[in-house]
Amino acid sequence: MRVLLVEDEPDLGAAIKRTLTHEAYIVDWVQNGTDAWGYLESQWTEYTLAIFDWLLPGLSGLELCKRLRDRKNSLPVLMLTAKDTEADKVAGLDAGADDYLVKPFGMAELLARLRALQRRSPQIQPQQLQLDNLTLDYGSRTLYHQKTPSESVPIALTNKEFQLLEYFMRHPNQIVNRDQILAQLWEWGTEPGSNVVAAQIRLLRRKLADNNCPLAIETVYGLGYRLKH
Repeated sequence: MRVLLVEDEPDLGAAIKRTLTHEAYIVDWVQNGTDAWGYLESQWTEYTLAIFDWLLPGLSGLELCKRLRDRKNSLPVLMLTAKDTEADKVAGLDAGADDYLVKPFGMAELLARLRALQRRSPQIQPQQLQLDNLTLDYGSRTLYHQKTPSESVPIALTNKEFQLLEYFMRHPNQIVNRDQILAQLWEWGTEPGSNVVAAQIRLLRRKLADNNCPLAIETVYGLGYRLKH
């Protein structure tokens, strides 16, 4: 899942990004509202969650929420702020935030609130992703292959294998090219090597094959890759 984090406090932003990355989220972190809006308008990325600080250079978190909702965008938003009065909370929620977290807070609570947002959002299936007899479990970052009604084989995945397989399972039978994969699975501002997508797909194919998993990621020459389903 891809998260847009908008937080101008360097230490807090780095800590949140580190925590989310460890939980297999793909995190784009920006430190002002103007850049955040540019990311939200990009045709190359699809966010599943957003975390906005209230007070930001450029556009405030409140303004970002209002712009999203004015455009009928239902992206789940968690608002971070030091403002803790009832009136402030009402203002944030009325602007379009889905939840409100007052600073200072613990990372365990932040993760719990994100999980709650995922459960409430109809666009997100936070616990598991199913495709035929295969189940991708978000909690354990494991793929389960249900060979028989009584036999389920777990396949442990690295963060990047998990993210890559999730993307393919959400787009079965669709051809996706290298640029699409880079845009969705690598953070903005990173410069992965020219063969990083091909290398990751080779590693994922090998792991699936080593575990006798029936999923097949085929190369469509000149176009990209496709998960056969």
